[in-house]
Amino acid sequence: MSVRRRGTAAAALALAAALSLTACGGSSDGAGTSGPSAGAGDKKAVAQGGDEFADAARKTAAMGTDAKAGEWPRTITHAMGETELKAQPKRVVVLDVGELDNVVSLGIKPVGLAPTEGSPELPSYLKKDAGSPKNVGTINNLNLEAIAGLKPDLILGSQLRAADKYDELSQIAPTVFSLRPGFTWKENYLLNAAALDRTAEAKQNLAAYEKKAKALGEKLGADKPTVSMVRYMPDGVIRLYAGASFIGTILKDAGIPRPKNQQVNDLATEVSAENIDQADGDYIFTGVYGDPKATDKSKAQSNPLWKNLAAVKAGHAYDVPDETWYLGLGVTAAEEVLADLDEHLTK
Repeated sequence: MSVRRRGTAAAALALAAALSLTACGGSSDGAGTSGPSAGAGDKKAVAQGGDEFADAARKTAAMGTDAKAGEWPRTITHAMGETELKAQPKRVVVLDVGELDNVVSLGIKPVGLAPTEGSPELPSYLKKDAGSPKNVGTINNLNLEAIAGLKPDLILGSQLRAADKYDELSQIAPTVFSLRPGFTWKENYLLNAAALDRTAEAKQNLAAYEKKAKALGEKLGADKPTVSMVRYMPDGVIRLYAGASFIGTILKDAGIPRPKNQQVNDLATEVSAENIDQADGDYIFTGVYGDPKATDKSKAQSNPLWKNLAAVKAGHAYDVPDETWYLGLGVTAAEEVLADLDEHLTK
């Protein structure tokens, strides 16, 4: 294995933003579990994201390889430079749920997984096909000794999660990093597929997803309802997920409109339980990161402002699985989300 550090301007720009996020702790959606909280009244704080970071992320995540199918060795260009793979990987360790979704969708059972703190078990929607990957710590606390013990021949992760561990990981096995998880999930998928020589399969899976998203949009017709995405986080943080998020890309692909306060190119805006009326839309879909008791979900939904929301009164407020809607970050989760949207929006 050889690694050459040939970064790009985009990667350098995004690294600074990524590292600031990493310091907050991960919620596997591309941002920290902590961050600025909303103040009193109508004041809102913006969770991590932004146009500049978005552009850098997309440019870096789109990197990969020009190798032909079946051609080895191959060199993968990624967020941390270049990595040479001498043969097709057989023992893969994944450092986040997005990479897990990616490799499982391509027919690969990883030997190791770093789950999220908010969902420490193997995601239920992947259990059938994921095999029994060994735990190698969590996305924010990797166990390098456990990773080395699995003798991997490829490690897949992201710069945002583990930039400070990249050198050590590269000493264990060839390591390929996307810039970040989240709204760049399609580019990340193709990057991972390139390292596995599964690009054709990945493109087929993405095309199938795109077809389903378009079909849902057509089924909903011209007068589509607005969808509000609410996620309850630890320490009283309540996020209204916006455009630069995994769920934001899915709603956009289906042509489903968002409330005005979620029509921003950031991960999310943040509100408090006292301002939960800002979460209104024709439909509200709610996720919870980790233990609901560690969040303000109960406080927010006991607020008369919540009970008076149009979506709540109409019976259009639904709890949805956090592991697919927010933590999945891959094509399999995206199709699960589309199925849930179809079920709820077309009743």
